[in-house]
Amino acid sequence: LPVVTALPDGSYLSVIYPDDKARRQDMDGIPVRVIEYSLPKLDGAAIRYRLMTTLLSAEAAPAAELAACYHARWQVEAVFDELKTHLQQGRRTLRSKTPELVRQEFYGWVLAHYAVRWLMHQVASAHRSRHDDLSFVGHVQLLRRTQPRSGAFPPRAGSRKTLVS
Repeated sequence: LPVVTALPDGSYLSVIYPDDKARRQDMDGIPVRVIEYSLPKLDGAAIRYRLMTTLLSAEAAPAAELAACYHARWQVEAVFDELKTHLQQGRRTLRSKTPELVRQEFYGWVLAHYAVRWLMHQVASAHRSRHDDLSFVGHVQLLRRTQPRSGAFPPRAGSRKTLVS
């Protein structure tokens, strides 16, 4: 992206266009602010990121603050990924047909996610390791192997009458 104006916080203003024709004619350009930053990887190398935003003021939204917010946003996206992909494993997102039941099912999935994360926290704390060194998927699989399956009753179990004393 071309640097139109360099800003004091290290970011710069640029312009993006909807297509090549608009770029050549300098029409319909959208002013953006570009923030380039890096985060260290576990092996010591750095990963470079380029964040583009329509928040153009370096004073109102400092580059370091926006980069931190953007990184925090991806933590939330990781939770959504765990809920949708790893916890449900390809099943339809929500099966319920009424708003109340959808809400109930959603809270059930959130509680299941919390239970797995709580287990991971307990393990990490007991072994004095980092939480992000543990595998969410591995813990979900461990729970599935060790917990009885819901509804795993003999076919006749539901047809027997029980005595209440």
